[in-house]
Amino acid sequence: MIKKFEDVLKIAKERGPKTVAVACAQDNDVLKAIHQAFENGIVKGILIGDAEKIKSICKNENIDISDYEVMDIMDQTEACLKAVELVSSGKAHLLMKGLVDTGVLLKAVLNKEVGLRTGNVLSHVAVFDVPTYHKLLIVTDAAMNIAPDLETKKQILENALVVSRALDIEEAKVAVIAAKEKVNPKMPATVDAGELVKMNEAGEIKGCLVGGPFALDIAVSSEAAKIKGFVHPAAGDADILLCPTIEAGNILYKSLTFLAKAEGAGVIVGTKAPVILTSRADSEETKLNSIALGVLMAAKL
Repeated sequence: MIKKFEDVLKIAKERGPKTVAVACAQDNDVLKAIHQAFENGIVKGILIGDAEKIKSICKNENIDISDYEVMDIMDQTEACLKAVELVSSGKAHLLMKGLVDTGVLLKAVLNKEVGLRTGNVLSHVAVFDVPTYHKLLIVTDAAMNIAPDLETKKQILENALVVSRALDIEEAKVAVIAAKEKVNPKMPATVDAGELVKMNEAGEIKGCLVGGPFALDIAVSSEAAKIKGFVHPAAGDADILLCPTIEAGNILYKSLTFLAKAEGAGVIVGTKAPVILTSRADSEETKLNSIALGVLMAAKL
């Protein structure tokens, strides 16, 4: 099991380098993160977009452009399609968003001819190295699915297991998060949690141990679990936190990032290959961690 981001970077170097196709690569922060990953031996890069702007940024940031293949495609839609095509054809192993709207990139990802669709739900999976927690913590879904129903939550969980396996977690401990610990028909999140536990026990969801409904404290604090009398492998030792709605996931994501000062990484899962989709507000560290996480995932696909 990989427990720290410093180990994610180290093992990504051992399992890489992988080739990343960057759609609309004319972005300072993205290019700096790609170059940092390149210098760490994690990736090789294909930069697709406005070649003149890409070269100008590289010059200003002292990045040797000769280290990368550059494809001059000015139109954003065409640049995204080309980046996706490189991944779907196997010429690149993972996709990264540059200076382009997320919707434009995802439309290319879902393109019927060259896209990366699998028929599964697409979901966002974040990984955090929290100073107050004893191992890496996976949080989903903070960015894609607004109010997932039971079947969607099942697929979101299965997507998160792709990430946990990339982190060498053999049997992930999953806490299905809600506001209370008992199934209450008036609280749909608790009902779904109970059903997911049943699916896991029946063998419909494999490769993990699912517990819930759990309030957050029971999922991450063994002391709280003990006080409240909860005995489950995920109680106080969760690997994955499955959030009930996008609001809950997003609030938790940003609380960990901005209040707990956790190191983070994020990817889109449910596609044929990892999609690195970072925000402009994300730090260079987060972008580098996300690239390294994508490499670990690509190595196991």
